[in-house]
Amino acid sequence: MNEQIRAREVRLVGPEGEQVGIVPLERALQLAADVDLDLVEVAPMARPPVCKLMDFGKFKYESALKAREARRNQQQTVIKEMKLRPKIDPHDYETKKGHVVRFLKAGDKVKVTIMFRGREQSRPELGYRLLRRLESEITELGYVESAPKQDGRNMIMVLAPHRAVKASAVAATASRGGPRERTAEEPAAAAAEPAVTSESAAAGETGATADTSGQ
Repeated sequence: MNEQIRAREVRLVGPEGEQVGIVPLERALQLAADVDLDLVEVAPMARPPVCKLMDFGKFKYESALKAREARRNQQQTVIKEMKLRPKIDPHDYETKKGHVVRFLKAGDKVKVTIMFRGREQSRPELGYRLLRRLESEITELGYVESAPKQDGRNMIMVLAPHRAVKASAVAATASRGGPRERTAEEPAAAAAEPAVTSESAAAGETGATADTSGQ
């Protein structure tokens, strides 16, 4: 910026974005001084480098406001978890399916886990059929992002909301004032990392660690 620029000549852009052309650095600095603005190098790798006349203090302030607004409107990726048993009671199944529907409508992904115990481990097709049934019943809200796969004693499938459903959830969140803004003490990476929570089917509380398997 200003006297820190080392090029002999620059391609100058005016304060309103107008192209001034290639001028000697001294001329560009004089033009900046004449209108009480800064000469800022915006494309240093260009030949010659591109510089713009601007109020750098105002530019930094507006950039900070835009960054803050972007953080406020950022939709955090959340993965909910729902656990089922292969021989789940029909009533329990409907209850847990209701939670899955609610999660998808809120724009969250859902990790559905079928837990096998004892002899159930020799019947993986029971879990596969249950997951496929759930998939067919939520097609209007979401799709299978990760197909069912065996993981030890569990079978896991990940559901994700359709783009239109997620967009609607984001708009609803924004209308309520948006998610909590991250404080200065919180690490910047926290907002970008997916959060995995577990849902209690009985209490309907996000983040619960209680076992939600069907009885």
